[in-house]
Amino acid sequence: MAEFSYNIIKEIGVLSESPKGWKKELNLISWNGREPKYDIRDWAPDHQKMGKGITLTREELDNIAAIAMKLE
Repeated sequence: MAEFSYNIIKEIGVLSESPKGWKKELNLISWNGREPKYDIRDWAPDHQKMGKGITLTREELDNIAAIAMKLE
């Protein structure tokens, strides 16, 4: 498997937390030195391990927010 790097530019918020301390977070992350994108995934308490997640552009994040507003 290829090596990769990440840099959490901004920790935006915690969506949920598991009994084992892992948190599903929304963060702004730069993957492999690229332009930062919004990212939703599970993280271990020390941010050294992560689960699978989804990476979004600002436009995609705005679209999700607009769709969520229609649910109310």
